[in-house]
Amino acid sequence: MEKSASQKGKSPSQLIDARIKDLGDWRGQLLSRLRALVKEADPEAVEEWKWRGVPVWSHNGVICTGEAYKSVVKMTFAKGAALNDPSGLFNSSLDGNTRRAIDFHEGEEIDEEPLKTLIRAAVSLNKSKAQS
Repeated sequence: MEKSASQKGKSPSQLIDARIKDLGDWRGQLLSRLRALVKEADPEAVEEWKWRGVPVWSHNGVICTGEAYKSVVKMTFAKGAALNDPSGLFNSSLDGNTRRAIDFHEGEEIDEEPLKTLIRAAVSLNKSKAQS
């Protein structure tokens, strides 16, 4: 699929900004907050735009994605099955061998500190895999 004229030449961060603005509702606000939490947890995280319009945060590999659907914003951790989740944040994609996700619904509070801990754990896992 070819990029639309509006996407050509824009950075991933600009495309994510536009996605958040285009959502224009609670999903955009939530995606914006999740983005901020990723950056707080890992200031070196790189923003990417993949798979026909999915915000992705990476550091030595994919940390997580942020996808907005009609009734949920999904944060999928690429290697989530290998992460310790003592706070029980993962509530979606639990059957796979690799990924794990957190579905956020309208009005739900984000458990910010455990989420940032999970993000940092994903970065640490990526770094350890990159060094081996």
